[in-house]
Amino acid sequence: MTELRLVELSAATIVAVNAMSLKPGQEQYLAPTSYAVAGAVTNPKTAWQRVVLDENEVVGFVSANFDEDAAQEHFRSVLWRINVDADDQGRGVGRFAVAQLLEEARSRGWDHVDVIYEAGEGGPEAFFRRVGFTPVGETEYGEVIAEIRL
Repeated sequence: MTELRLVELSAATIVAVNAMSLKPGQEQYLAPTSYAVAGAVTNPKTAWQRVVLDENEVVGFVSANFDEDAAQEHFRSVLWRINVDADDQGRGVGRFAVAQLLEEARSRGWDHVDVIYEAGEGGPEAFFRRVGFTPVGETEYGEVIAEIRL
């Protein structure tokens, strides 16, 4: 793996982001990428979407939102989505993306970042715990709310 870097989601990278593959069983925990991209269209002032590149190859995508006016606290500074191409999982791409997101949150003056996910075997919980998220609650739909304090 060469040095990873982040770039803004763009017309030049969106096709590759949409073409990223998942490992078997992961699809049940992840809405289509187009949902996340739509978030930037509907919330252009608060959405933060970046693509992780390894040289010029798209290997990951991270989408977050920073909205101090969000009605619910866990939607104010939130990691909406992170996905890493199946062939690139386990190489530190996701950890890199989360670290970059946390730096962005700090630079905006936030003291935490939340994530909301569905628990279950093969789901993202183990990853989120490894990178430092701690469960703090549950949504009305039974999803886990976890946070990292900065």
